[in-house]
Amino acid sequence: MTIATPAPRHRRYLALFFPWLPAERLRLTRPHLCAGQDERPRAFVEKIRGALRLAAVDEAAAALGLSPGLSMADARARVPDLDLFDHVPHEDQDWLERLADGCTRYSPTVALDPPDGLILDTSGCDHLFGGEAGLAADLERRLARLGVAVRLAFAGTPEGARALARYVAGAACDEDSAIRRLPVAALELEEEATLALRRAGLKTIGDVARRPMSSIAARFGADAVMAIRRIVGEADSALTPRRLVPPMSVERRFAEPVARTETMMTILAELAGEAAGILEQRGHGGRRFEALFFRSDGLVRRLTVETGAPMRDVPALMRLIRERIDSLNDPIDPGFGFDLLRLNVPLTEPLGASQLQLEGGATGEAAVTALVERLSTRLGRNRVRRFGARDSHMPEQAEFALPALDTLPSGPWTTPEPGEPPLRPIHLFDPPQPIEVLGAEVPDGPPRRFRWRRALHEVARFEGPERIAGEWWRRRPVSIELPRPGSDPGEVDIRYLLGDAPDHIRDYYRVEDRRGRRFWIFRLGFFEPDKPMPRWYLHGLFA
Repeated sequence: MTIATPAPRHRRYLALFFPWLPAERLRLTRPHLCAGQDERPRAFVEKIRGALRLAAVDEAAAALGLSPGLSMADARARVPDLDLFDHVPHEDQDWLERLADGCTRYSPTVALDPPDGLILDTSGCDHLFGGEAGLAADLERRLARLGVAVRLAFAGTPEGARALARYVAGAACDEDSAIRRLPVAALELEEEATLALRRAGLKTIGDVARRPMSSIAARFGADAVMAIRRIVGEADSALTPRRLVPPMSVERRFAEPVARTETMMTILAELAGEAAGILEQRGHGGRRFEALFFRSDGLVRRLTVETGAPMRDVPALMRLIRERIDSLNDPIDPGFGFDLLRLNVPLTEPLGASQLQLEGGATGEAAVTALVERLSTRLGRNRVRRFGARDSHMPEQAEFALPALDTLPSGPWTTPEPGEPPLRPIHLFDPPQPIEVLGAEVPDGPPRRFRWRRALHEVARFEGPERIAGEWWRRRPVSIELPRPGSDPGEVDIRYLLGDAPDHIRDYYRVEDRRGRRFWIFRLGFFEPDKPMPRWYLHGLFA
């Protein structure tokens, strides 16, 4: 751990570096793969330019001289009993995000520093833990209890904190001196630029910073100058947090860890009541609620529920949270106990008083909304969907499906005049199904009979044609799917004709056969001399 004397700067940042993250992730998330092999060195391999090379190693392998970039054959030759595993970057990313969630107990602004680091903006937060030294000690204690090694450092810039955490600076009287004593590799320039700086005798950041920036820019570019200015604090640098700070948050800390989930649910209901009171004062209701259960070993479990309308009803919210818990494949594990419970409301909307029915009780719309909320919570937000209208006269583009809990704006639905039949069928085929027409009036008449799915239909009544052309204002590059050798030259991709080509015109007919069944069919193209016959398709069925 490196904690230099704080410089007189307004903002403070804490950088965390996990040197053995892949190995610790494997041991903690998949212990069955490491059972009985804790003492054996481990390495993770990936294919780079056709060769298997080490992507990461654990502490034991590093002590034996292995390092990332070494070929697997050389590593096996040096350490015959080396355990090799596939390198899975996305699993390492998931584990890093879990660690980031746990670090939100110290600061609401936590940024990922992939593949093996985090950066926290601790400005105005460290006094809650007895200063920077107290915050660092608490964080190290929790990670040690979890079995995760970490190197950390504070600085006035994100780049400075990151460099101090990853490189040994040696003794220094203040933070600025500590950063200037770092090697030029801490600038993380391109390998050629770093090698050129070393050959020029510039071995530390201080050596480079004393040079005129104009000469550095002429030799290594503006990016090198900006990297130097940011790491020494002469230029501002933005930190992109993993999650935005919620507009409202309430929490409860415990002197001793709580190991019973039911006790936590009782306290969560109390926090929901506090949040409801704050929302009522603001005239708002919550659309999304996040409950965070912080374990004493540093991990955190996050539960999120969404509502179909703004709400601040505590019993209804707790029912949704219990539904969410019941639907979990992996139940909430208290581990060594929870020592912090937080309820965030990241999305709120105005909520006024609602009119009740004269006979009492809520409106029927509220009951439907509550049902949608429960189904979406239990089955998943993308499993319960609704249709929205889109401003398009193309039948297959006039509506879209979206999660029922979303409130994206959609256009108005078109409705027929009272007493008139519907203009569009209830069921549309995607893609439209080709039909064989046996006789049609020329040039713009409907078919007298057609065959669909081997069944012959005699047309008794019809309405039309309704001509629908492509949307020329939404043109985009198209590609034609050529027919396979030996196939019918007229067989081309139906999606090209119906969706991607804006100038193809369709004539739609609403027809009824002699048995009373109603269909929505269209003709693609026109009857023209010296050109192929137009093709017919069935696009939908009326009820």
